[in-house]
Amino acid sequence: MEIIDKNNNKAIFLDRDGVINKQLIGDYVKNIGEFEILPKVKDALIEFKKMGYLLIVVTNQQGIAKGIMTEDDLKVVHNYMLKRLPEIDDIYYCPHLEGTCNCRKPKNGMLLKAKEKWNIDFAKSWMIGDSESDIICGRSSGCKTIRILHDNEESYADFTAKNLYECVGIIGAHI
Repeated sequence: MEIIDKNNNKAIFLDRDGVINKQLIGDYVKNIGEFEILPKVKDALIEFKKMGYLLIVVTNQQGIAKGIMTEDDLKVVHNYMLKRLPEIDDIYYCPHLEGTCNCRKPKNGMLLKAKEKWNIDFAKSWMIGDSESDIICGRSSGCKTIRILHDNEESYADFTAKNLYECVGIIGAHI
């Protein structure tokens, strides 16, 4: 694997639900039994690492603020995810309700925290998500963006893809 330059890192920020794992429509992933990794996600992550990217998950998890799950429940799910997908370098999550913080996407507080910790160059980085709030977050930070579209939705993303593995070719063609 490529050695990552500690002074000017490039990262791929990944939304979780709908990008890495199957999204539960109208519900939250509350335990590992509900956490289903989507096809070819691990293959995509391995390819991103070969390209020299840090892989950072940024996920809104307001189910915590709503009392549907606890932070400990979320940590169990994330520990399980990291065991299955050790290519992931870090995870940031927002447990707050909409409008109560600066970290909930589309705001970019999670990306700014990651930039500080990992010395990330946003101009060399990407945000991949399945909602416009992910795209707004990435663009406001100066990242290139890819939206995973589940239908024929419109998007302000720089690129669109059907799944995470399709993003490998897009990013590979633009580095």
